Amino acid sequence: MLDNTDSPFAQFQIDIDRAISAIEDIILGKPRQVRLAICCLLARGHCLIEDLPGVGKTTLSQTIARVFGLDFSRIQFTSDLLPADILGVSIFDPKRQTFDFHPGPIFSHFVLADEINRATPKTQSALLEAMEERQITVEGKTRPLEEPFFVIGTQNPLDQSGTFPLPESQLDRFMMKIQLGYPDAEAELALLSAGNPRDRLPRIRASFSIERFIEIQQAAANIHCSEPLLQYVLNLIQATRNPALFVYGISPRAGLAIIRASKAWALMSGRDYIEPGDVKAIFAVVTGHRLTPTDQHSKSTEALVENLLEVVPIP
Repeated sequence: MLDNTDSPFAQFQIDIDRAISAIEDIILGKPRQVRLAICCLLARGHCLIEDLPGVGKTTLSQTIARVFGLDFSRIQFTSDLLPADILGVSIFDPKRQTFDFHPGPIFSHFVLADEINRATPKTQSALLEAMEERQITVEGKTRPLEEPFFVIGTQNPLDQSGTFPLPESQLDRFMMKIQLGYPDAEAELALLSAGNPRDRLPRIRASFSIERFIEIQQAAANIHCSEPLLQYVLNLIQATRNPALFVYGISPRAGLAIIRASKAWALMSGRDYIEPGDVKAIFAVVTGHRLTPTDQHSKSTEALVENLLEVVPIP
């Protein structure tokens, strides 16, 4: 296997580290969350960020899009937002006597679905086909979306007013769910000293071209996963299907997401093969939002998932 500075995978790691460094100049004190978001992007997944307002969810999204040179579109989800406001609509042209389709903000490389759980379920469902099949169907016609295509959804905690819980089908479209949380004291002091990080966004330059970014995504998809590693992932998947622990186990789609995310995490480490540590690094954020503990358990989902990683043997 490749693991030296002359390999193309080592060069991919250098490019990715340069991008991460640029992002961390804006997003202070959140190295793991930044790496997870980049991992999700390289794995061609979508990321859900749940946290309180004002902790940097939107700024993180804007920064990632700028650093990776991706077209950025922001959709502010509200209770009166309609599916057509996301997908687009046909408008009649009286001169030509035809209907012309006007694409909505979903036609972008990087889509920020801001406060996604403030919209009604009908509007939330407008993203289902786009996120899974990278296309939309409007008025009987299917239209492909931009490539690459990445959605970051942000949501406020469900105990806040004016929120609609995302259904399981929508949650399952997100490869990962992460939380930013409050910065530590050192990072927050640096933030207060430097001022609003959004003021520095216009100075950010893309770390590489879209063509190079797609090449890195393709390299991530070609990372080697051995048979013992596949069996290890399968054992973890089956462990979540224990009715004594969770109401439902994770789906085959979630299993594929674990493999894709593990491959991207390995690439970010400069390797062309998956190690058990790659699976452990991403397992909780890929599975946590897909699992609900049974009523008999007082432990949180996070605690139960971490316990699975401890008890399921590594091959």
